[in-house]
Amino acid sequence: MEAQMGAPDFWDGNDRAQKHIAKLNGLKKTVNPVVAFRRKVDDLTVLLEFAETADAGEKEGYEQELESTTKTMLEELDALEIASFLTERFDNNNAIFSIQAGAGGTESNDWADILFRMYTRWAERSGFEVELMDVQPGDQAGISKATLLIKGQNAYGYAKAERGVHRLVRISPFDSNKRRHTSFCAVDVVAEVDDDIDIEIPEAEIRVDVYRSSGKGGQGVNTTDSAVRLTHIPSNIVVVCQNERSQIKNKAAAMKVLKARLYEKKLDEQRSEMEKFYGEKGEIGWGAQIRSYVMQPYQMVKDLRTGVSNTDVQEVLDGDLEKFINAWLRAGCPRHRNKDIQMDDE
Repeated sequence: MEAQMGAPDFWDGNDRAQKHIAKLNGLKKTVNPVVAFRRKVDDLTVLLEFAETADAGEKEGYEQELESTTKTMLEELDALEIASFLTERFDNNNAIFSIQAGAGGTESNDWADILFRMYTRWAERSGFEVELMDVQPGDQAGISKATLLIKGQNAYGYAKAERGVHRLVRISPFDSNKRRHTSFCAVDVVAEVDDDIDIEIPEAEIRVDVYRSSGKGGQGVNTTDSAVRLTHIPSNIVVVCQNERSQIKNKAAAMKVLKARLYEKKLDEQRSEMEKFYGEKGEIGWGAQIRSYVMQPYQMVKDLRTGVSNTDVQEVLDGDLEKFINAWLRAGCPRHRNKDIQMDDE
């Protein structure tokens, strides 16, 4: 692929060239860490030989270096292994990430805002780029709904682990009697699909509404009818985009999201497993949650699918989700479904 970039006609088709470069960079990010790790294994083997043949005075130093190096390499190996699970068709794609407040008014809107911050920080910590596509403020506080585009290699592969209902238990800051409240929000994640995906949307099936953008934004965003709402009439899927100043750009972005969601729905219907992506969220309320964030009467975040927990709630709300996402990916890999305890011991 690098040799093809040296061809005289490589840049004749700019779009084709950009896709080629993006694919090459993605392959490098996958292969290079494995190659580098194998070199470290070779170096470790040499270090082990030195330790075995060293005299008593030098042996302790070699053993300490072996221990510290091995600990670091085990962490690297864990990351490589997790990345190897991302083999589904769209795992490498960008992710369209939506947060929807459940019933509960101000409480749920505030919880949606907290989740918005948590996922933004997680994406930034993971090296992804975050683009706000739409945000709808709550009546009194927080947000009622937000849609983000998370860009980067394997963004969808990791983000899909968060699809489902998230439950918060805390002493409400909006309750003058300081009572404990339970709030729910739903998170939906679909992959941003390529333009060559075979799905057509007749114009007659789409209702287009334009209106003035709301929320944060520049003067041009908030004073023109640039926001676009697309409603796919047969499926009743609604997509909103208002982050661009241009109505044309917002419509193009909204069409991309709509196309992604319709394609995801089409795959679900073909597999006859509607719960895999949409039904899994169920109702945004009791009994449907995938994870609980409890701040009162004790502190714990627990994933109900994998059993993984963390007693540092603030750390999780600051975007430290790697533990939960990795456990979910492991649980979905047939090789590891029954080996978690054994692997931890090893």
